[in-house]
Amino acid sequence: MYRLYSLPYLQNTTLYFERIRHLPAPVFLDSGKPAGRYGRFDIISAAPDARLSYQDNVTHLSTASSYEQLSGNPFSHLQQLFNRYQQCCPEPQQAELKALPFCGGLLGYFSYDLGRSLETLPDETIADIDLPDMQVGIYSWAVVVDHENNTAQLVTTPLIDSDQADTILQLLNNDALTRSGDFMLRAPFQSNMSEAEYYNSLNRIDQYIHSGDCYQVNFAQRFSSTYQGDPWSGYKLIREHAPTPYSAYIETADGAILSHSPEQFLEVCDKRVTTKPIKGTRPRGNNPALDAQLKLELHDSEKDRAENLMIVDLMRNDISKVCEHGSVRVPKLFAVESYANVHHLVSTITGQLAATQSPIDLLEHSFPGGSITGAPKIRAMEIIEELEPHRRSVYCGSIGYLSFSGQMDTSIAIRTLICQNGQIHCWAGGGIVADSETADEYQETYDKVNNLLAPLERTIKSSG
Repeated sequence: MYRLYSLPYLQNTTLYFERIRHLPAPVFLDSGKPAGRYGRFDIISAAPDARLSYQDNVTHLSTASSYEQLSGNPFSHLQQLFNRYQQCCPEPQQAELKALPFCGGLLGYFSYDLGRSLETLPDETIADIDLPDMQVGIYSWAVVVDHENNTAQLVTTPLIDSDQADTILQLLNNDALTRSGDFMLRAPFQSNMSEAEYYNSLNRIDQYIHSGDCYQVNFAQRFSSTYQGDPWSGYKLIREHAPTPYSAYIETADGAILSHSPEQFLEVCDKRVTTKPIKGTRPRGNNPALDAQLKLELHDSEKDRAENLMIVDLMRNDISKVCEHGSVRVPKLFAVESYANVHHLVSTITGQLAATQSPIDLLEHSFPGGSITGAPKIRAMEIIEELEPHRRSVYCGSIGYLSFSGQMDTSIAIRTLICQNGQIHCWAGGGIVADSETADEYQETYDKVNNLLAPLERTIKSSG
């Protein structure tokens, strides 16, 4: 049976994560509260009962007692794994469990390059990050913190007995476990392309657009450096400056993912599908009058609205494949959301998941998200592969959960850093359309990530 255990409410939820972080495969889905505006729930877990990863065209499934290598579609294997464990953990009926976003189930990430399992794409970029294209686990317990009701609870599934629950509770209530090491950047971040190379790539995209290949391409540059110390401390440092509702910290044997995303990819709640693509950005002003002016300028910009509408149409088409006929709607078009460093233009698309379809079907048919590819999707991805020097890995993929209750929520993994083997990488991109101004697009990439890179770069001085 499912069980709920009350925990002390902590505004600083990172303390709970630190108390279980030594366990295998820890995951922290972070709403950015209390500093952020938009989030509500934090979800923390570790020590999955089963792990599924996909790399080099092979799906790897491991449990405490078995290991398998599987061929074929990784989304199909994911669905089979979820179904197998959901038989032991059927959808809970208690009202207090139904009110939780997550009561056990899948947690993990899906990299942008997982799209190669669905489409045939060219292979031209440098793949220098050795993380699996998908890594998820079946998690049998979780800490769920509700920053709206100021509550924290441990939820355990039927996979956990009372003795195991007591052990987890002891960890969560142990103040001595809340510590982390230092993080130090060794050098300033450097882009993987010069300004001239960026301009040449945008000129090539412009040629593709005017020749009818595509309408929009999401083009990104990558910033890299070297570091020493604890990536978790780097995550917390950025978190202070950039609270966002779809943040996440995932630690694996291969490396750490530090995501500070403001963008929702796909949500399913009571079979209702929601996606909220972001397209259109302005920096925050350094005084209230300028800030209001920039926000209004974004709201009224014909170019940004056109860019946003292209992706709205793409996402409507993607979710329509698995939603009931005629159920897809756009209840909110061109809303402006404001974050610590930027204003974003955000639209909301909804639909009703068809009875024959699952949240994993929705994820498969919509992956990767249209807001970070361009339109049409496959041609845009081919152009990205031609023009970006390095593979994206987790950047522009997705991070999130699928609960045994049937509820799913996932991010678009923008504003995301990867730490691996002493290297740290961060990306920034934007949608390029026919009337894009190259200088503005180039500056926008810096507007998006300056508040991620600057706190880390300040550690260079303190390390010397």
